[in-house]
Formats: sequence, C-alpha cells, structure tokens
Amino acid sequence: MAEIVTLPQLGSTMEEGIVVRWLKSIGDFVKAGEPLLEVETDKATIEVEAPASGILSELLAKEGELVPVRQPIALIGEGASAGVLNPPQHSVSTVSGAVNSVAETVATDSVAHDTDIPAVSPRARRLAAANNVDIQQLVGRGSGPYGRILERDVMAFIASPISTEETAKPPRLTPLAARIADDLGVAHSDLALGLPGSRIRSVDVMNAARQNETLSNPATAEADVTYDVQAMGNLQRRVADNVSRSAFTAPHVTLTLAVDMTECIRLRTLLLPAIEAAYRTRLSFTDMIVKAVALALVEHPKLNASLNGTDLRIHRKVNIGVAVALDDGLVVPVIHDADTKSLGLISGTLKKLVSVARDNRLTPDDLSGGTFAITNLGAFDIDHFDPIIATGQAAILGVCRIAETPVVVNGAVVVRSMMNLCLSFDHRITNGAPAAKFLQTIKQILEAPARLVV
Repeated sequence: MAEIVTLPQLGSTMEEGIVVRWLKSIGDFVKAGEPLLEVETDKATIEVEAPASGILSELLAKEGELVPVRQPIALIGEGASAGVLNPPQHSVSTVSGAVNSVAETVATDSVAHDTDIPAVSPRARRLAAANNVDIQQLVGRGSGPYGRILERDVMAFIASPISTEETAKPPRLTPLAARIADDLGVAHSDLALGLPGSRIRSVDVMNAARQNETLSNPATAEADVTYDVQAMGNLQRRVADNVSRSAFTAPHVTLTLAVDMTECIRLRTLLLPAIEAAYRTRLSFTDMIVKAVALALVEHPKLNASLNGTDLRIHRKVNIGVAVALDDGLVVPVIHDADTKSLGLISGTLKKLVSVARDNRLTPDDLSGGTFAITNLGAFDIDHFDPIIATGQAAILGVCRIAETPVVVNGAVVVRSMMNLCLSFDHRITNGAPAAKFLQTIKQILEAPARLVV
C-alpha cells in the first residue's frame, strides 16, 4: 500500500496553508521523518516531515497553491530500501481509488462555485451558530480556497457594522463571482443590478469588467500610472489578515505608563559578565522585561487569558510571545513557562528563537501556545504606539525606547532613564482597572528589579 500524505494542521488555529517548496522530487526515495516540503501558515514557514518511507510517486499540490488542512498533497509509494530509485508500477494504481475518494470528499466539503450552497469550515459553522449568524449571509465573503468560509470570515462579519436592513437583504455574490471581482478590481457595490438581494454570478462580473474603462483601454491607463506595484509576500498577507481580524474584532484600549529604568540598567551592568559566562548569551532589556511581565501575569492571571467563542480561558502556564520583525513580515515565537525561567535561560531561549526565525526554521512548537505577547520598538526611538493584540489573547505590551529624561524625585529635578510601556487590552476580556493594576505591577518590578533574580 502507498501512503497518502495530507496537509497536517501545524497549529491550533490553522485551517489552510500554502505549499512554498517541495524538498523532494517525484521518484526520490524519502525516509519517514525527513523534511518533505515547506508550508506557509498564518504564522511562519514550516518544514513538514514525511510520514512514511518510500518512493515519492505523485505530487497532488503545486508550489504556491493554497491547500486546506487534511487535503491530500502527495503519494509515497512502497520502497524496500533507500537504494530503490523507481517506484513499483502498481503503487499509484493501487491507491488511486483511495486518493480519488479522499479528494472528492475534500472537494465536496471545500469547493463552492456558482451554487447557492456555501463551503464552510467546521469552526466557522460552530462560531456562526453560537452567534446566531445565518451562514447564507456570508456567501461571497469566504476568504478560503474557492470561496470557502473560514472562522475569520465569520468573526469579521460579526464585527462589521451592518444595518438591520442590510442584514435582511445582504449583497449576494457566488464565491466564484466574488473571487473574479476581487481579481479584476470590480467593486461589489457596482454589481447590485438594481435588485436588492439579487444573485450575482461570474458572468455578471465579467460583463461589468468589460465595461470598465481601465480594462477596455489599457494603453491610456498605463500612461496615467504614477506608482510602482509590489506584490505582498505570502507572510505579509498572512500578517495583514491576522492584524485586521484582531483590530476589527477585539475592542482595543491602550494604556501608557512611564517606568524609571535606572535601577534596571544598574542591575543589567552587574549581571552581564555572570550571565554571559554561565549561559553564553548577552542579557538584554527585552529579556528583563519578559521576566517582569511573566511575574506580573502570575499576580494578575486575568491578563494571562484568551477568548474562545464565548468562553474565557485563564491559562495556567505563562507563555510569552516576542514579536520578531523579518524582511517580509512578522513572527511571534514563544518563550514557554517564562515565569519559571531564570534571566539567563530567558535570554538564551529568546536569542535562539530570533536566530531560528531569521533563518526561516521555526517549528510549530516555537510558535504555538502563546498566552501573552510583547513587541519592542525601542530600537527605533519610538516613545508611544498602540500595539495590536494577537487574536484571542487578552493583551499585548508595547515597549518603547529608554531615554534620559528630567523628572522630579523628592522635590528635585533629576535626570533618569525613562521608558514608556503601552499596554493594549481586549475590553471584552478585561477592564481598565485590572489592566492598569497589571501595568503598575510591571513598573514596580522594573523599578525595584531584585525580584528578577530571586
């Protein structure tokens, strides 16, 4: 028998992924556990290992293709040893019926063209039911493959300011029509045809596109162009989707508080040689802030929470994600159990995660399980910003630069090393007072940092 390779779920929120690159070719012998392909998720590009040993006999997904989780992407035929270069002639035929059956099941569940029956992911259907959303209202709004309605589409619909009348008679485009309209730049509002609630099909979109002056006279349009077009990378598109979903779903509130980092600077200077000798890593202020936040989360567990539908989850583990900027986007690797780790261990772990992220070698474990996030723009001389919360989490802490600032201490004006902390929190999960107390605790720890080494 041959092995049907399906796209694995590389994270609890993953519903689909992009096949970035196949690391093996048809006819190659592959061993179970060795890298088979690279897949881009909504968080990072991850290597996927072969689930079995044998000959790679067929590729069912092309590079650059967006594939739903658990859809077949390859076949690994039988092969007795690594010396076998050609698959047995019966390998593909033996499993072709099974593959076709699985593919038909996936297609039935995932694909909707010009029909009135939308394709909906299970999580999207559950979320819609929990919020009394008629799934038919999302026809044409699906962002998944072939217009498949995903959980993020339901969340965006719930958060959108739709009037009662519009909800009763929403614009109705078939998934295929919506895709073509987006590809050709045809506004959905231009396709109403004067009939409220009328069904817009692909032929209507094409007719509207033909009437568009830019499409009908490309030479004129080209002469008027005063800009260069740069396509967004896959990771950048994923980041854009995630932050948009969070910004339009979670009601953000940002609190800013100034922290005197003078004592932290002194402590870091004292600890640098010892930590470098013991852990072979250079202690940074970000490392110290991670530890301070972890300790504060233990005291304020409601900030170490996430929203799952209508359930609030208070996490027992303190897993802090730290945003890492890449050339084409942003990733947030996670330091697990940060409250139990020493400063040296936090520093070594974070340095390794940053290095792996920049080499595009993060694993699903590196990116999963985060309960809180930190983003630091201090290196860019930023004094204030409003960070966007990671989807589902209660809050995110924005860290600004440390600057020499005149302040009043005991009635006298002195120069101190001051830093602003900007905490954005989801007002559905917590309120201003608990968030302010949490931020105040971080300030107290950083201004009297002996707790960081106890």
